[in-house]
Amino acid sequence: MTAHTVAGSQVRVAVVCGVGAALPPALVSNADLTARLDTTDEWIRSRTGIAQRHTAGADLSTEDLAVQAAAQALASSAPVRVEALVVATTTPDRCCPATGPAVASRLGLAGIPAYDLAAGCTGFLYALATASGLITAGTAQTVLVIGADRLACLPDPEDRTTVPLFGDGAGAVVLRGGSAGDEGALGPVVLGSDGTLADLIRASHPGALHLEGAEVFRHAVARMSAASLKAARAVGWNMEDVDRLVPHQANARITGFVARRLGVPDDRHLSNVERVGNTGAASIPLLLAQAAADGRLKPQHRVLLTAFGAGLTWGATTLIWPNLS
Repeated sequence: MTAHTVAGSQVRVAVVCGVGAALPPALVSNADLTARLDTTDEWIRSRTGIAQRHTAGADLSTEDLAVQAAAQALASSAPVRVEALVVATTTPDRCCPATGPAVASRLGLAGIPAYDLAAGCTGFLYALATASGLITAGTAQTVLVIGADRLACLPDPEDRTTVPLFGDGAGAVVLRGGSAGDEGALGPVVLGSDGTLADLIRASHPGALHLEGAEVFRHAVARMSAASLKAARAVGWNMEDVDRLVPHQANARITGFVARRLGVPDDRHLSNVERVGNTGAASIPLLLAQAAADGRLKPQHRVLLTAFGAGLTWGATTLIWPNLS
């Protein structure tokens, strides 16, 4: 992939230069759920691949998780000075004001542009796209992108089919302006939505999540696969070129079907859903941070990111993983 040239100068692209993650300390195991719900560990694992999830209590907000993940990302990108901030979340602590400005102030970044974005579990990819736009437009040279969600509060606490799915967490990346040849440079971000199917995943308030599992499964596999192929083609990759597939961690059956449809072998398909569940917009950056820390994701790996969520929304993009040490 080469940078576009306009009037003899290269158009700047967004380059990942920092990553961070945060999880609440409280763990809820499958055994904890089976003690109060009509379900079993085998039933949960066979349908979702999830064994445990982290949940935030009343003393830990979406904003708190966002700040923790962002602080890690900033530390790994130092001495970069962030000039804009985007928070992707489905579960802000309040309707108004937005979470972004409060997070920026707590990080010592008061005065920079900061805002929220809601696109369900695809929110992080939508945020990457808007942050990339800020960089290519010259509005900001560096942008902090955060995905933070507290999805564990959304299901009816007595619904044995949805309660096991969701956990809480946050992940973040720092983007800088650079050229398309740089390690960490984002490829084109493929995005889509279909509001005619909005009722497949909806929640009017905590405890009122409605999820039509079979239809969500079908659309998630189809949309993530198609978006992934389009994003890979945009940078001239075949699926054999992909070193690491990083899908939104909806559940292990969905991500497994996507990987198989794309022809990505198990050893190139990253996952953490067993330990954290579905963390919404936090899912992809949280997995990136964990995989980079434990060595599953290494510098120069060709990485394909893809997600699907409420809206319905979906997306995908690519990058060459940078050396962040």
